[in-house]
Amino acid sequence: MAIEHKDIAAIREDYAKGTLLESDVDKNPFHQFKSWFDQAIDAAVVEPNAMVLATVDADGFPSSRIVLLKDIKATGFSFFTNYESKKAMDMAYSAQVSLLFFWPELQRQVRVLGTIEKLPAEDSDAYYASRPKGSRIGAWASPQSQFIPNRNFIEERFDYYAKQYAEQEDIPRPLHWGGYIVKPIYFEFWQGRSSRMHDRLVYVWEQGDWQLNRLAP
Repeated sequence: MAIEHKDIAAIREDYAKGTLLESDVDKNPFHQFKSWFDQAIDAAVVEPNAMVLATVDADGFPSSRIVLLKDIKATGFSFFTNYESKKAMDMAYSAQVSLLFFWPELQRQVRVLGTIEKLPAEDSDAYYASRPKGSRIGAWASPQSQFIPNRNFIEERFDYYAKQYAEQEDIPRPLHWGGYIVKPIYFEFWQGRSSRMHDRLVYVWEQGDWQLNRLAP
């Protein structure tokens, strides 16, 4: 039985907001990313730091979810999560991951391939301390990715920790929560162009330096 829906195949967007030429980009992909990221902020892109993190589990299945970029370091991109979550289990199985940033307001996307490792504890402590109090309590309350019986279960856990730390502003970081850094070996910068003749510039880490190439659209 067919499912009725609007004509998905007819949905089209003309890409004509920019170009991406080799002469326009920085030789260092981190610098190029930072330039595009700043432009995304200036263009009021909704959550420009939202990125799709893709992992592979022990059964060989890929998983993707949105996480939030929290820092651009000289060696990679960092974010924070529960170390007992599904994505953490995947990353413990395979350190090879990918990131995807999509900024539709600019008709741009950036793909990143790399390896992942945990951040030092002091980095996780510093970021955890900067979070709103409710978010810090939430890190204690949520057994992330585990089956729970109902919504009341998680709300009761939140209330429990909220009462426990009601008079305490300096809440300790749970040991099951902290940061990761993705260290790239590959960047792809994509700029939408008319007639689907998109620009795709790729940086690959080879022999101690970044090599720049163009891909066909």
